[in-house]
Amino acid sequence: MSDMTPQEQQLVEWLADMNEDDALALSNKMLLEEGADPLRVLELCRTAMDIVGKRFEEGEYFLPELVLAGEMLDTIGKVAKPLIKAAPGEEVKTHGKVLIGTVHGDLHDIGKNIVTFMLDINGFEVKDIGIDVPVKTFIKEINEYQPDVVGLSGFLTLAFDSMKETIAAFEAEGIRNKFKIMIGGGQIDDTVRGYTGADAFGVNAVEAVHLCKNWMGVAA
Repeated sequence: MSDMTPQEQQLVEWLADMNEDDALALSNKMLLEEGADPLRVLELCRTAMDIVGKRFEEGEYFLPELVLAGEMLDTIGKVAKPLIKAAPGEEVKTHGKVLIGTVHGDLHDIGKNIVTFMLDINGFEVKDIGIDVPVKTFIKEINEYQPDVVGLSGFLTLAFDSMKETIAAFEAEGIRNKFKIMIGGGQIDDTVRGYTGADAFGVNAVEAVHLCKNWMGVAA
């Protein structure tokens, strides 16, 4: 986003630098006073989160920064999302239904929340069923919600076994082929994807959105 105005650049910098008070004040001013395009503001948030993710990978940021980043995203999203849905003359299209949850034995939800948020603003209908979700709950929710994509989240390495067990249960129930499965969180790579039996893995929220768009035949 090299075409940013000085004000937009300032918002990205404040978000990426964890300057919460200034960032939220500026985003509210842009959205509520200046009538900025809410999708543009959320795109700026996405840019800032990419910077935060890089700093986390490089060891400059740690879990508390990720938590704060997620909270700032959530706060801005609560202001921006109603403005998107209220845009005159525009019907919000749903590209598909996604069910997402953190597998049993894992209580992390930061990454899951960011993925849920990003899918939501990219036109997907998302149902988040929370953390430490038992296999039976996943199956019950899938049968009721009939999703196109199921997202299994887990930050801890022990979550890999829970993901494998959950996907094996889908197979045993005869529902495995009714939807695509993506996994994400922590140190997940293609080896883990193969171990769990998932269709794909995403290293971040942007990639998760790309996966869902590709599966639903939506132009990126």
